[in-house]
Amino acid sequence: MKTNKKIRVVHLISGLLQGGAESVLFRLVTWPDPEVEHIVVSFADGGIYGQSLMDAGVEVEMLGMTPGRLSPADFWRLKKCLTRLDPDVIQTWMYHADLIGGLAARVAGFRHVAWGIRNSGASLAKSSRSAYLFARLSGFFSRWVPQRIVCCAEEARHRHVQWGYDPRKMVVIQNGYDLSRWVRNETARRTLRNEWGLGEQIPLMGFVARWNPLKDHATLIKAFAQCLAKQPDLHCVLVGKDMDDGNPVLMGLLTEYGVREKTILLGMRNDVPSIMSALDLHVLSSIAEGFPNVVAEAMACGVPNVVTNVGDAALIVGEDGWVAPASDPERLAEKIIQALDYIEETGKSTLARQVRERVMNAFSLEKMVAGYRQTWMDMLSENGKTK
Repeated sequence: MKTNKKIRVVHLISGLLQGGAESVLFRLVTWPDPEVEHIVVSFADGGIYGQSLMDAGVEVEMLGMTPGRLSPADFWRLKKCLTRLDPDVIQTWMYHADLIGGLAARVAGFRHVAWGIRNSGASLAKSSRSAYLFARLSGFFSRWVPQRIVCCAEEARHRHVQWGYDPRKMVVIQNGYDLSRWVRNETARRTLRNEWGLGEQIPLMGFVARWNPLKDHATLIKAFAQCLAKQPDLHCVLVGKDMDDGNPVLMGLLTEYGVREKTILLGMRNDVPSIMSALDLHVLSSIAEGFPNVVAEAMACGVPNVVTNVGDAALIVGEDGWVAPASDPERLAEKIIQALDYIEETGKSTLARQVRERVMNAFSLEKMVAGYRQTWMDMLSENGKTK
């Protein structure tokens, strides 16, 4: 291990588009740490986060690979990139980077490799067949390629051990949040509600998630339709990739269940903390998650959650949220109504303080950064910086 110098950590990720893993990576590498130097290598391009990372002073390498079409030349280029960067530790993010990046690192002679599991694995085959195949194949290679396997959630660790991942290498580091960014903004709340034609007394729920089978927007929309029978003024905001009127399946669902006029479609946005502040309730309808960032981010903005019982979602909300079974619109609607009634009885400001305090106490960014740093230090202390 290098002495009197920063630990050089190279992060490998398939791309830098908007997503939970990408946002955690961004928070981790932009945290001011005098002991660690971060370099991010994207297999594809800069995506959403590339320029922001560079603006924050983080070196970003973009290899320009075509997603899903890795060639032998691409693999060789990745290997050469790692050799040139000469990291102390290689931290990979998600299944494709875990396996491909891990193998390239070992071929290049590096042994201090930490994999990053960002998904619970539940229903993964329904979302991405290739990710599922990479995940199961990685279980076999986990005995030899990584030195550590960092899981974002306890459920993720448990399921991947069942899939054959080496349990001796597993470390759970829960996500941490920059509470200086995720904070309630009353001015933004008023501005956005005015823009949407909603008064302060109009109940508003929302879901921040890309269009993906694992997010199960269909169940959310069915539950929303049922809620309108008891809360006819209720509106819903949907934010994320393909959450717009250019998505024919989404539009069909909104029309079929009669909620189109009550739904606000925002697509991709870069002002999510402001949008969160405009909500009264955030609803996670997923059928699978690891450690869902969006739940804690909503809480940091003072917004309580109704979540499905997936990944560590119930752990995040604790006693300050509501939990429903996955794929059950009736129970989800029931919990949404319970939550809205409770918010009205208790007062929005009181509950806003409670949910933010929970995130501050349990999921600080400093705690997450310390967990990663200690993991890397432990890896290096086992055999020095030897390749």
